[in-house]
Amino acid sequence: MKHLVMVIEDEEALALLLKYNLEKEGYDVAIESRGNKAIAEVEKNHPSVILLDWMLPELSGVEICKLIRSKPDIKTIPIIMLTAKGEEEDKIKGLGAGADDYVTKPFSIPELLARVKSQLRRAPEPHTEKELVFEDIRMDLVEKKVFRGDNYIHLGPTEFRLLKMLLETPGKVFSREYLLKNVWGDNIYVESRTVDVHIRRLRKSLNDFGPDYIRTVRATGYAIDANPAAEEDNVSAEA
Repeated sequence: MKHLVMVIEDEEALALLLKYNLEKEGYDVAIESRGNKAIAEVEKNHPSVILLDWMLPELSGVEICKLIRSKPDIKTIPIIMLTAKGEEEDKIKGLGAGADDYVTKPFSIPELLARVKSQLRRAPEPHTEKELVFEDIRMDLVEKKVFRGDNYIHLGPTEFRLLKMLLETPGKVFSREYLLKNVWGDNIYVESRTVDVHIRRLRKSLNDFGPDYIRTVRATGYAIDANPAAEEDNVSAEA
Protein backbone atom coordinates (compact mmCIF):
# COMPACT_ATOMS: atom_id res chain seq x y z
CA MET A 1 0.00 0.00 0.00
CA LYS A 2 1.45 3.37 -1.06
CA HIS A 3 2.04 6.21 1.36
CA LEU A 4 -0.33 9.13 0.83
CA VAL A 5 1.15 12.63 1.05
CA MET A 6 -1.35 15.46 1.52
CA VAL A 7 -0.29 18.85 0.16
CA ILE A 8 -2.18 21.73 1.78
CA GLU A 9 -1.09 24.64 -0.41
CA ASP A 10 -3.07 27.43 -2.12
CA GLU A 11 -0.39 28.28 -4.69
CA GLU A 12 -1.55 26.09 -7.55
CA ALA A 13 1.73 25.99 -9.48
CA LEU A 14 3.68 24.88 -6.40
CA ALA A 15 1.05 22.33 -5.42
CA LEU A 16 1.16 20.76 -8.90
CA LEU A 17 4.98 20.79 -8.90
CA LEU A 18 5.01 18.98 -5.56
CA LYS A 19 2.39 16.50 -6.78
CA TYR A 20 4.41 15.70 -9.91
CA ASN A 21 7.64 15.09 -8.01
CA LEU A 22 6.04 13.13 -5.17
CA GLU A 23 4.22 10.85 -7.62
CA LYS A 24 7.53 10.28 -9.43
CA GLU A 25 8.85 8.96 -6.10
CA GLY A 26 5.94 6.52 -5.88
CA TYR A 27 3.65 8.35 -3.43
CA ASP A 28 -0.06 8.93 -3.76
CA VAL A 29 -0.84 12.65 -3.48
CA ALA A 30 -3.93 14.60 -2.39
CA ILE A 31 -4.11 18.41 -2.71
CA GLU A 32 -6.20 20.85 -0.68
CA SER A 33 -6.00 24.61 -1.20
CA ARG A 34 -8.59 25.86 1.30
CA GLY A 35 -7.62 26.27 4.92
CA ASN A 36 -11.15 25.83 6.22
CA LYS A 37 -11.53 22.50 4.38
CA ALA A 38 -8.14 21.07 5.33
CA ILE A 39 -9.08 19.34 8.60
CA ALA A 40 -12.03 17.51 7.04
CA GLU A 41 -9.82 16.32 4.17
CA VAL A 42 -7.11 15.10 6.57
CA GLU A 43 -9.73 13.17 8.59
CA LYS A 44 -11.19 11.72 5.40
CA ASN A 45 -7.89 10.67 3.77
CA HIS A 46 -5.67 10.07 6.82
CA PRO A 47 -2.39 10.74 4.96
CA SER A 48 1.01 9.36 5.98
CA VAL A 49 2.54 12.84 6.00
CA ILE A 50 1.26 16.40 5.48
CA LEU A 51 3.00 19.26 3.64
CA LEU A 52 1.34 22.34 5.13
CA ASP A 53 1.68 25.91 3.86
CA TRP A 54 1.88 28.59 6.56
CA MET A 55 -0.13 31.23 4.68
CA LEU A 56 -3.54 29.91 3.63
CA PRO A 57 -6.87 31.63 3.02
CA GLU A 58 -9.45 31.48 5.83
CA LEU A 59 -7.33 29.43 8.25
CA SER A 60 -3.56 29.64 8.69
CA GLY A 61 -1.19 26.68 8.61
CA VAL A 62 -0.36 27.25 12.28
CA GLU A 63 -4.06 27.08 13.23
CA ILE A 64 -4.53 23.94 11.12
CA CYS A 65 -1.50 22.34 12.75
CA LYS A 66 -2.90 23.02 16.23
CA LEU A 67 -6.29 21.57 15.26
CA ILE A 68 -4.72 18.41 13.84
CA ARG A 69 -2.77 17.89 17.05
CA SER A 70 -5.98 18.21 19.09
CA LYS A 71 -7.79 15.37 17.28
CA PRO A 72 -7.05 11.81 18.46
CA ASP A 73 -7.54 10.11 15.07
CA ILE A 74 -5.05 12.32 13.19
CA LYS A 75 -2.82 13.93 15.83
CA THR A 76 0.20 11.67 15.16
CA ILE A 77 0.44 12.39 11.41
CA PRO A 78 3.84 14.00 10.63
CA ILE A 79 3.56 17.63 9.47
CA ILE A 80 6.18 19.51 7.44
CA MET A 81 5.50 23.25 7.39
CA LEU A 82 6.14 25.08 4.09
CA THR A 83 6.62 28.81 4.48
CA ALA A 84 8.29 31.94 3.18
CA LYS A 85 8.86 32.96 6.78
CA GLY A 86 12.49 32.31 7.66
CA GLU A 87 13.02 34.12 10.93
CA GLU A 88 13.96 31.99 13.92
CA GLU A 89 10.95 33.26 15.88
CA ASP A 90 8.60 32.09 13.11
CA LYS A 91 10.23 28.66 13.02
CA ILE A 92 9.81 28.34 16.78
CA LYS A 93 6.15 29.32 16.43
CA GLY A 94 5.56 26.69 13.71
CA LEU A 95 7.31 23.93 15.64
CA GLY A 96 5.54 25.02 18.81
CA ALA A 97 2.19 24.53 17.04
CA GLY A 98 3.10 20.88 16.52
CA ALA A 99 4.95 20.79 13.19
CA ASP A 100 7.60 18.04 12.92
CA ASP A 101 9.77 19.87 10.39
CA TYR A 102 10.05 23.26 8.73
CA VAL A 103 11.09 24.14 5.15
CA THR A 104 11.58 27.75 4.04
CA LYS A 105 10.61 28.77 0.50
CA PRO A 106 12.23 28.69 -1.95
CA PHE A 107 13.43 25.13 -1.30
CA SER A 108 14.95 22.44 -3.49
CA ILE A 109 12.74 19.49 -4.42
CA PRO A 110 15.44 16.91 -3.53
CA GLU A 111 15.73 18.43 -0.04
CA LEU A 112 11.97 18.34 0.46
CA LEU A 113 11.76 14.72 -0.73
CA ALA A 114 14.52 13.80 1.70
CA ARG A 115 12.59 15.41 4.56
CA VAL A 116 9.42 13.54 3.56
CA LYS A 117 11.31 10.24 3.59
CA SER A 118 12.80 11.11 6.98
CA GLN A 119 9.33 11.67 8.46
CA LEU A 120 7.95 8.48 6.90
CA ARG A 121 10.75 6.43 8.47
CA ARG A 122 9.45 7.52 11.88
CA ALA A 123 5.78 7.06 10.99
CA PRO A 124 3.87 3.77 11.20
CA GLU A 125 3.20 1.83 8.02
CA PRO A 126 0.00 2.78 6.17
CA HIS A 127 -3.08 1.32 7.83
CA THR A 128 -4.24 -1.60 5.63
CA GLU A 129 -7.25 -2.79 7.64
CA LYS A 130 -10.40 -1.90 5.72
CA GLU A 131 -13.11 -2.99 8.12
CA LEU A 132 -13.88 -3.98 11.70
CA VAL A 133 -16.36 -6.78 12.37
CA PHE A 134 -18.02 -7.90 15.60
CA GLU A 135 -20.91 -10.38 15.48
CA ASP A 136 -23.36 -8.81 12.96
CA ILE A 137 -21.85 -5.30 13.21
CA ARG A 138 -19.51 -4.26 10.37
CA MET A 139 -17.62 -0.97 10.16
CA ASP A 140 -16.23 0.02 6.74
CA LEU A 141 -13.14 2.11 7.53
CA VAL A 142 -12.70 3.27 3.94
CA GLU A 143 -16.24 4.51 3.29
CA LYS A 144 -16.81 5.43 6.98
CA LYS A 145 -20.04 3.44 7.11
CA VAL A 146 -21.54 1.06 9.66
CA PHE A 147 -23.86 -1.86 8.96
CA ARG A 148 -25.79 -4.26 11.17
CA GLY A 149 -26.55 -7.28 9.05
CA ASP A 150 -27.80 -5.76 5.80
CA ASN A 151 -28.96 -2.56 7.51
CA TYR A 152 -27.03 0.69 7.15
CA ILE A 153 -26.63 2.48 10.49
CA HIS A 154 -26.33 6.26 10.31
CA LEU A 155 -23.94 7.51 13.02
CA GLY A 156 -22.65 10.97 13.84
CA PRO A 157 -18.84 11.46 13.78
CA THR A 158 -18.48 11.14 17.57
CA GLU A 159 -20.56 7.95 17.76
CA PHE A 160 -18.53 6.55 14.84
CA ARG A 161 -15.24 7.18 16.68
CA LEU A 162 -16.62 5.69 19.90
CA LEU A 163 -17.79 2.54 18.13
CA LYS A 164 -14.46 2.23 16.29
CA MET A 165 -12.56 2.28 19.58
CA LEU A 166 -14.84 -0.37 21.10
CA LEU A 167 -14.67 -2.59 18.00
CA GLU A 168 -10.88 -2.48 17.88
CA THR A 169 -10.69 -4.38 21.19
CA PRO A 170 -13.89 -6.34 21.90
CA GLY A 171 -14.38 -7.22 25.56
CA LYS A 172 -12.02 -4.52 26.81
CA VAL A 173 -13.55 -1.98 29.18
CA PHE A 174 -12.65 1.66 28.50
CA SER A 175 -13.08 4.22 31.24
CA ARG A 176 -14.97 7.44 30.52
CA GLU A 177 -11.74 9.40 31.05
CA TYR A 178 -9.89 7.27 28.50
CA LEU A 179 -12.69 7.68 25.95
CA LEU A 180 -12.80 11.45 26.52
CA LYS A 181 -9.06 11.74 25.94
CA ASN A 182 -8.93 9.54 22.84
CA VAL A 183 -12.23 10.39 21.16
CA TRP A 184 -12.65 14.09 22.03
CA GLY A 185 -8.96 15.01 22.55
CA ASP A 186 -6.80 16.50 25.31
CA ASN A 187 -7.48 20.13 24.41
CA ILE A 188 -11.28 19.96 24.35
CA TYR A 189 -13.11 20.35 27.65
CA VAL A 190 -16.22 18.21 28.03
CA GLU A 191 -17.67 16.56 31.11
CA SER A 192 -17.29 12.80 31.61
CA ARG A 193 -21.08 12.35 31.46
CA THR A 194 -20.92 13.51 27.85
CA VAL A 195 -19.64 10.01 27.09
CA ASP A 196 -22.86 8.53 28.52
CA VAL A 197 -24.98 10.73 26.24
CA HIS A 198 -23.14 9.60 23.11
CA ILE A 199 -23.10 5.94 24.19
CA ARG A 200 -26.86 6.19 24.62
CA ARG A 201 -27.21 7.57 21.08
CA LEU A 202 -24.92 4.83 19.75
CA ARG A 203 -26.93 2.14 21.52
CA LYS A 204 -30.21 3.48 20.14
CA SER A 205 -28.87 3.48 16.57
CA LEU A 206 -27.43 -0.04 16.79
CA ASN A 207 -30.23 -1.68 18.77
CA ASP A 208 -32.92 -0.88 16.21
CA PHE A 209 -31.57 -3.88 14.27
CA GLY A 210 -30.38 -6.35 16.90
CA PRO A 211 -29.44 -7.11 20.52
CA ASP A 212 -27.46 -4.75 22.72
CA TYR A 213 -23.73 -5.58 22.68
CA ILE A 214 -22.51 -2.50 24.55
CA ARG A 215 -21.76 -3.41 28.15
CA THR A 216 -21.85 -0.81 30.91
CA VAL A 217 -19.53 -1.40 33.87
CA ARG A 218 -20.97 0.63 36.71
CA ALA A 219 -18.80 3.58 37.84
CA THR A 220 -16.15 2.52 35.32
CA GLY A 221 -16.92 2.64 31.62
CA TYR A 222 -17.97 0.68 28.54
CA ALA A 223 -17.06 -2.30 26.38
CA ILE A 224 -18.50 -4.11 23.40
CA ASP A 225 -19.27 -7.69 24.34
CA ALA A 226 -21.32 -10.56 22.90
CA ASN A 227 -22.42 -11.25 26.47
CA PRO A 228 -23.16 -7.76 27.87
CA ALA A 229 -24.63 -9.23 31.05
CA ALA A 230 -21.25 -10.76 32.03
CA GLU A 231 -20.00 -10.30 35.60
CA GLU A 232 -18.82 -6.70 35.94
CA ASP A 233 -16.52 -7.34 38.89
CA ASN A 234 -14.22 -9.57 36.81
CA VAL A 235 -13.30 -6.87 34.33
CA SER A 236 -10.67 -4.18 34.84
CA ALA A 237 -10.86 -0.88 32.99
CA GLU A 238 -8.35 0.89 30.78
CA ALA A 239 -7.17 3.92 32.75
